[in-house]
Amino acid sequence: MKFLYEGTVTNQALRKTESMYMKRLFLEDLPIIEQVQKEVIESLPEKAALQPLSTEEFLFILNERGLLIGAFVEDQLIGFRALLIPEIDDEHLGLDLGLPEEELPNVIYQEISVVLPEYRGNRLQQKLAEVIMKELPNLEQQFRYVCCTVAPMNIPSLKDKFLQQMHIGALKEKYNGMDRYILVKDLEHPTIRYENHITVKLDDLEKQRQLLDHGYVGIGFQLVKGFHEIEFVKPVL
Repeated sequence: MKFLYEGTVTNQALRKTESMYMKRLFLEDLPIIEQVQKEVIESLPEKAALQPLSTEEFLFILNERGLLIGAFVEDQLIGFRALLIPEIDDEHLGLDLGLPEEELPNVIYQEISVVLPEYRGNRLQQKLAEVIMKELPNLEQQFRYVCCTVAPMNIPSLKDKFLQQMHIGALKEKYNGMDRYILVKDLEHPTIRYENHITVKLDDLEKQRQLLDHGYVGIGFQLVKGFHEIEFVKPVL
């Protein structure tokens, strides 16, 4: 089998360097996918920070409605990342971002990304992102926009998205009333020109909403007096 990536990772529990490879996941991998998701959620101090996928959602992706890439040490799945081709409905993230209806079929979601606790600190989420985005053009359908949701205060996940040049385009209530950033990357125009830098405290969601409503987007973090603040800018059209 041809692997999509080969390298090494450090098992933090054993303090040992191990060989690692990445490959596409299929229907027969569903039991180990769900087991890894369960272990990761159980390890989180704040369970609401991660929105897990249901069995039905995993089946939807694995049945040609997206892409799942897994990282393995020997035969053990240690992390995975998912892309989902969404149904077009009232909850579509493209609508949250103000995209015109004719653009909605051009949107794909970056879904859940998890790594087992003992393998964190290897930048595996970032490497999985690089690999899965390289595989995106191999899907039958072509996409222009990559979207996802992230919980406010989830700094590691936000850093991951900012490193991919995604930006915060909206802050909405999703998943039965939970606040979520809606992030997006336009693959046709991956970099944006901007002006008017403003930084806002992570927990000042009201100020962030005001800026987003006035056409600002969030592009990264700045350290202000030793604390992370989100950097908002106004795109130059």
